[in-house]
Amino acid sequence: MGEHDGHRDRLRKRFLEQGMDVLQDDQVLELLLFYALPRRDTNDLARKLLKHFGSIAAVLEAPLQELKTVGGIGESAAVLLHLITPLARRYLLSRVSPGVVLTSTQACGEYLLPYFFGATEELVYLLCLDGRCRVLACRLLQRGGINSASFSLRKVAEIAISSHATSVVLAHNHTSGVALPSQADLETTHMVRSTLLPLDISLADHIIVADNDFVSMAESGCLHTL
Repeated sequence: MGEHDGHRDRLRKRFLEQGMDVLQDDQVLELLLFYALPRRDTNDLARKLLKHFGSIAAVLEAPLQELKTVGGIGESAAVLLHLITPLARRYLLSRVSPGVVLTSTQACGEYLLPYFFGATEELVYLLCLDGRCRVLACRLLQRGGINSASFSLRKVAEIAISSHATSVVLAHNHTSGVALPSQADLETTHMVRSTLLPLDISLADHIIVADNDFVSMAESGCLHTL
């Protein structure tokens, strides 16, 4: 057994016996990279990744091609690293109870947060509710800003109708990290509400997500002033 093999076994054993909390960020990346680069010194690679991107979050959210610009990171290692954040999002979404009743703004925001976990681009979702505020569906409307030319009011109506929704909640994220509605957000909200009104479907809220925080336009009073 070589020096690297002994180090790997010790690090793996430490994780299995004591958990991830006892490991430093470079050790977490080193351990992960073992499985893509079984014959490489992944300790040095882990440190290079952290130096290049600045944090473990930035490493795991980095575009695939940018990961491969770091010396020693090939296709297999880049794909493994790139897989972690969407896998974590899928895990969080799998824990969301279907048909849950959302009786408060807080509950609604917490329900929606996993849909935006680790997102590095703007996403727009439509949450469809029945008359008891029970979740009927939560569908991705589009990738890209809610104010982009590709935003489709027709698609909003089609999803709401096909889900037999009584009310809907519009939700999108700000990648800037600031969960405050812009003037363009307010204008889009008004258009969505106007589109749904003749269909007897109400826009209950528009929730804006940034990182692990969210702002409710209904709770902040913005929705009622449109």
